[in-house]
Amino acid sequence: MIDIKQLTDKDIGRWVKYTGSAGEEAFGRIKSWGDIFIFVVYKCNNEWDRFKNFTPSPTNPKCLEFTER
Repeated sequence: MIDIKQLTDKDIGRWVKYTGSAGEEAFGRIKSWGDIFIFVVYKCNNEWDRFKNFTPSPTNPKCLEFTER
């Protein structure tokens, strides 16, 4: 779980791993966050250096953990 209150601008672009309730997994990069969700880019045609140009998905922080990719 990632604590939204602990995020700083340095966390933008960090790799995260999503794990859903059925065990599904996805990797992405943090684009932004709000009070409830972390907005993560999961798909960007493997153009990860341009991830900020892609639409993020609002994700429950309880389903995320930081990872190295």
